Amino acid sequence: MRQSVTSGTDDVFAPGHIGELTQVIPPELVDAVLDETRACEQRLRSLPSRVGVYFVLALGLFEHLGAALVWEKLVAGLTAQVPQPSEKALRDLRRRIGVAPLQRLFDILAGPLAQPSTPGVRYRRWRTVAFDGCGSLSVPDHERNRSWLGRTHRRYGPSGYPRLMLMTLCETGTRGLITASFGPATKSETDYARDLTGHLTSDMLLLADRAFDSTELLTDIAAQGAQFLVRATSVRRPPVLALLPDGSYLTRIGSLSLRVIEAEIRSRTADGGVFGGTYRLLTTLRDHRADPADHLVRLYHERWEIETTYLALRHTLLRGRVLRSKDPVGLIQEMWGLLTVYQALRAIMVTAVETTSGCDPDRAGFTIALEAARDTVVSSIGPAPVAGPSTCSDLVGLIGARVLQALLPRRRMRLSTRIVKCGTSRYNSWNRDGRPRDSTPITTIEITVHPPALPNPHDPGQPPSGRWGQVCQILAANSNEAMHTRDIAQHLGLATAGRPRSSLTAQLCYWARNGRLIRTAPNTYKITLPDALT
Repeated sequence: MRQSVTSGTDDVFAPGHIGELTQVIPPELVDAVLDETRACEQRLRSLPSRVGVYFVLALGLFEHLGAALVWEKLVAGLTAQVPQPSEKALRDLRRRIGVAPLQRLFDILAGPLAQPSTPGVRYRRWRTVAFDGCGSLSVPDHERNRSWLGRTHRRYGPSGYPRLMLMTLCETGTRGLITASFGPATKSETDYARDLTGHLTSDMLLLADRAFDSTELLTDIAAQGAQFLVRATSVRRPPVLALLPDGSYLTRIGSLSLRVIEAEIRSRTADGGVFGGTYRLLTTLRDHRADPADHLVRLYHERWEIETTYLALRHTLLRGRVLRSKDPVGLIQEMWGLLTVYQALRAIMVTAVETTSGCDPDRAGFTIALEAARDTVVSSIGPAPVAGPSTCSDLVGLIGARVLQALLPRRRMRLSTRIVKCGTSRYNSWNRDGRPRDSTPITTIEITVHPPALPNPHDPGQPPSGRWGQVCQILAANSNEAMHTRDIAQHLGLATAGRPRSSLTAQLCYWARNGRLIRTAPNTYKITLPDALT
C-alpha cells in the first residue's frame, strides 16, 4: 500500500477523504482497488489517483455543485497546503482513473447490510429483496450522450433530455443495494433484470412487479435457488391443477410448479373512501399451511421499498438534477460513484440503527444521514489516517448519532394518488380509482382471496361461456382425460376437416401458450378442474 508523501506542510494525499464516510471506504481499500484495476499513477503527481477516486465520490455527495466547488469542500477543513487545480486538471484526473476503480469499489460495498436478527428484513428464513427499474434519470443533452442513450419520445414529442435506465436489486428491509445495472432505456427492464438474477441466493425471497412475470425470467430466478413472489399480468391465465383450502391454487408455468393467489385488496380511509384493486400473485411458496395467502398478500407490499430507494437516489441525493457528465464514459463513472456513496450512507445508517434494540431500519432518515455526511467533509471529521494502517473505525460516529437523535416515527398507513408531475408524461393525469390528492390515513385494509372460477360440469345451472366454456365442459365430462383435437371437434359438432377444424386447432394452441390448457402430446390437451383433484 502507498503511504502519504509529505513535504513540509504540503500533502498531496490530504484531499483524499470524504469525511466520516472514509471509515467505510478507507484509503487502503481505494489503493487496493486502484492496484487491481491498474489505474495507479506511474509517478507521484500533484493529484494522485487515490485523490481522484475520492473526488469522484465527492461529486456524488455534492451533486448540486460544480467540480471546483466540490474540490473546495474537500480541502476546506485541511491545515496542510494542498494543490489548487483548475477545472481542466480535475477533468483530466477523472479521465485518468477511468471507470473500473469506481465500479469495483461498488462491487465490494454492495450486498445485504442487515444482520439476520434486524427487524423488518426477513420473512421467515428468507431475506426479502426486490428489483425494479428507474427510467427518470436525465443526462445532459449532448451529442455523445444522445448517440449512446438516444432520445425518449413522449406523447407530445421527444423528452428534453436523454434518459438513463437504472435497474437495481435491493434489500427491502434496509434499502441497501445488492447489485445494479444501467444503460440505454431502449433495453427493456426484463433484460436488465436477467442481468441481476445471478446475484440471488437461496436465502432470498424476491418481490417483483408484474413487468417481471415472464416465464424465462421466473425460470432464471428459480434456477438460483431463490424463492419469489411476483405479481402476474392480467392477461396471464395459469391452469388450475389443485385448489387449496385458503382459496389459492397450484399451477404449472413452463417447468415451474407454482402457487397462484388471486386477491382483492380494499383500503378504507379516514374520510370514508374505499379504494383498491385485484392482484394475481405467483409464488414458489406452495405450502398454504406455512404461508397463508393473506400473509403473502401483505408481504407483497414490501416491494414498494425499492421505490423509496429511488426516491433517495433521484430526489434526495441528486435533488432531481440532471447528471453532470457530457460523455458516456463520464456518465458511467459518475453513476458508479453515486451508487457507492449511496451504499456507504446506508451501511452507516443500518449500523447505527442496529445499536438500538428492536429498531426497524425504516426509521432511519436518509436526508439526515446525507446532510451529516456533507458536514463531516467540510469539517474533515473522520477521515482515515494518511500514514500507517487504519485504526478501528466507529461506524456510528457523528452521522449515526444524528440519525439516532432524529429517528422517524413508525410507518403509518397512508394513501394518496399516483400522478407524475410532468406534462409530457402519459401518467400525468392517471388516477383511475379516484384516490385523494393529499395523503390520507387508512383505517382498515380488507384482503379477500378469490378462488378461481371455472365451469363446473356438475352444475347444470351454470351455462358454458363461449367456446372456452364448452371445451372445459367437454374435458371435464370425459373425466378430464387428455383429448385429441379431432375428438373435441366431434363433441362440438364441427367438421373433421376444413376451416372450422382449423379454427379450433388455432384456439387450442393459443390457450395452451397462455397456460389455460396443458398440452400432453401433439394436438392433445387437458385441463384439471378442482373437483377432479380435491
